[in-house]
Amino acid sequence: MPELSRFFGIVIRLHYADHNPPHFHATYQGRMVEVDIWTLGIIEGGIATRALGLVMEWAAEHRAELVEDWRRASSGEPIVRIAPLS
Repeated sequence: MPELSRFFGIVIRLHYADHNPPHFHATYQGRMVEVDIWTLGIIEGGIATRALGLVMEWAAEHRAELVEDWRRASSGEPIVRIAPLS
């Protein structure tokens, strides 16, 4: 699963040819959460509250890039890394 971004110990990844709805995976301290790109709702899993807040802030800032990377991954194209939360 390709890595999109990494910040504050959080790793954001996106699967190629993954199921709908468009989403990404965030891992932190051995736990994982799947987040819907459009709604930023949690699909499955969970991570520490503070880390989840950082993930949501990052995703809101980079939603257009996430949508484009989802399109790329769904088409089998290489994804483009996204800047970390600073």
